[in-house]
Amino acid sequence: SAYLNDGGQYDPVANAWTATATSGAPSGRVYHTAVWTGSKMIVWGGNNGPYLNDGGQYDPVGDSWTATTTTGAPSARVYHTAVWTSSRMIVWGGDNAISPYYLNDGGQYDPVANAWTATTTTGAPSGRQSHTAVWTNSRMIVWGGITTVYLNDGGQYDPVTNAWTATTTTGAPSGRHDHTAVWTGSRMIVWGGYNGSVPLNDGGQYDPVGDAWTATTTTGAPSGRDFHTAVWTGSRMIVWGGTPNFTAFFNDGGQYDPVANAWTATTTAGAPSGRSNHTAVWTGYRMIVWGGYNGNPVYLNDGGQWQTVSLYMKN
Repeated sequence: SAYLNDGGQYDPVANAWTATATSGAPSGRVYHTAVWTGSKMIVWGGNNGPYLNDGGQYDPVGDSWTATTTTGAPSARVYHTAVWTSSRMIVWGGDNAISPYYLNDGGQYDPVANAWTATTTTGAPSGRQSHTAVWTNSRMIVWGGITTVYLNDGGQYDPVTNAWTATTTTGAPSGRHDHTAVWTGSRMIVWGGYNGSVPLNDGGQYDPVGDAWTATTTTGAPSGRDFHTAVWTGSRMIVWGGTPNFTAFFNDGGQYDPVANAWTATTTAGAPSGRSNHTAVWTGYRMIVWGGYNGNPVYLNDGGQWQTVSLYMKN
């Protein structure tokens, strides 16, 4: 019933929270994006009644906010994506509730200069929302999403040349939205989501160099779902939580090995309660999940740290 502009820093070693300042913070909102720069978190866009094209940089050491300029910024939107390139944040796509609704533009934001540069729409994928985006270390790959149809196409965006290259649909997973995507260092893995009929438990590995897809096995995969999370550990993708229908909420998941094309279930022993619309990050040796929704309706402020014994022993 309210739009929030507060938060917290969680220390997984001490298992302790520190509140984030609200002084100078962007206005409360939903359906925004956030990226980590190496020293600051940048949040942008979203909705709190009106659609927004502002945001802020948060410095966790100083516990302080700096506003992002709206000069030259992309138009206000929700359900867009954002990636960090190592020097700039790229936002793309989304929905602005104004015809034609679904957007295929965006912008590169330089946090040092506090300045925006538009992304070209020439050769860009068609407008969409609820898609995914990953950063390959040289390009942003966007894929999937929804307009009036469920999409299984996308594009590679080169921010240096400001140019797009289409991703092939040959061998691609079926169209979907609210799926997840991770970058392995050589491939993008997309998984899960919803296609208008059923929640999905399939996906694909995309090789941007060869512009080719390889299907992910469904043998041993978690059950179909959307609004789940996925992280990359350095060798495996972990998916967790989500919902098939917003009446059931999962607290299970799986580890996917892209080399072996094989799944291993994640334990539910000690796991947080089932939920959707939560968040997950990889710390280097643990996955931390937090928050979300479990349909009671209850909004959750708990979570958990997950790791394998082998990962723990290695660290």
